[in-house]
Amino acid sequence: MVPHLITALTGPINELEQRILDTTPAIERWFRLEWMEHTPPFYCSVDIRNAGFKLAPVDTNLFPGGWNNLAPEMLPLAVQAAMAAIEKICPEARNLLVVPENHTRNSFYLSNVLQLQRIFHQAGLNVRFGSLNAEIKEPTTLNLSTGESLTIEPLIRTDRRLGLKDFDPCTILLNNDLSAGIPGMLEDLHEQYLLPPLHAGWSVRRKSTHFKAYEEVSKRFGKLLGIDPWLTNPLFAQCGEVNFAEGTGMECLTTNVDALLAKIKRKYKEYGINEKPFVVVKADNGTYGMGIMTVRDVKDLAALSRKTKNKMGTIKDGQALSDVIIQEGVLTNERVNDAVAEPVVYMMDRYVVGGFYRVHAERGVDENLNAPGASFVPLAFADSGRLPQRGEKPGSSSPNRFYMYGVIARLAMLAASYELEATDPNAEVYD
Repeated sequence: MVPHLITALTGPINELEQRILDTTPAIERWFRLEWMEHTPPFYCSVDIRNAGFKLAPVDTNLFPGGWNNLAPEMLPLAVQAAMAAIEKICPEARNLLVVPENHTRNSFYLSNVLQLQRIFHQAGLNVRFGSLNAEIKEPTTLNLSTGESLTIEPLIRTDRRLGLKDFDPCTILLNNDLSAGIPGMLEDLHEQYLLPPLHAGWSVRRKSTHFKAYEEVSKRFGKLLGIDPWLTNPLFAQCGEVNFAEGTGMECLTTNVDALLAKIKRKYKEYGINEKPFVVVKADNGTYGMGIMTVRDVKDLAALSRKTKNKMGTIKDGQALSDVIIQEGVLTNERVNDAVAEPVVYMMDRYVVGGFYRVHAERGVDENLNAPGASFVPLAFADSGRLPQRGEKPGSSSPNRFYMYGVIARLAMLAASYELEATDPNAEVYD
């Protein structure tokens, strides 16, 4: 299935697709050389927007949930990628401890955790779940509406290792984004691999740092393809110390929104795009689609409703929002059954393993789709995402479209590896 692109301006994207297909050997070699120098994040998911004239990532999640939304056909690919990832880190691994989010009653999230268990079990690991939630004091079995169940156990910290009763893992996989901060229990572990590393959590990580790294990657990719990097890169700015409730820091926000809208307008004029530019203001360290608003005119900032100010005041786990990223808004001109849609691509180690369309019937082309009411349509990556078909008319072939998405997602993953290297507190510094 290739979702319908509702726009007269499909020319630039079809041209980009053709350029990517024509340059496939050079692109794959370029990635191969990059992965010799840089370590990919253990796993990640990337939200992509296709405007018809521009294709860009708008968010990169290093603690991806939603594995349950991928098609069953992707399981062999994910298992293979999991084997490759574990082999690099701890070849003799027997036990894997997964640390999930604390909201243990969300059945969609639990289905995601179960899917991770399936993947790693088939990759040859014993998988158990240990919770950071202080309310989990004994092994607790949770039943899902599907008839499946999983057991979550209290974590046990000994002198320098983390595990469960009668379970000593060599690898600990975080599926908890640490929005509320880094628990002491996870610090100073001895001879255990913690994936992703602690500085990938939202208490440390910043989207602006990620997109600065992505900007660098997109420039190099643009040079490789001979294209304007803007076609794959969302422009952005950043503001710290913004308090929506009290109205402080709004001057920085207003100035940057105004400047970014002007930049986008110039680009639209250059490409003959007859759309109204917009920006998305969101928490610089947020997740779960919280703390996000669309701004189409700088005047809108002076007239924010109390509801919007409250929405922009806090993010996940009740954390106060103060740092924001102002990102160029990328329209999504894709439709699944007439509803607005955007692709989300999932990767493990350096491999694309699957993805889905996030679909929202009640949202517009310039709005955040990661909101209540969203549904998910799996992408058939398993048999097509990595095998483009030459000679097909651009925009008509799902393998070619998905291959293009996979390339853009891997650019974001590469940017994440640059970002994690640059922010690693334990990195050796050479004079």
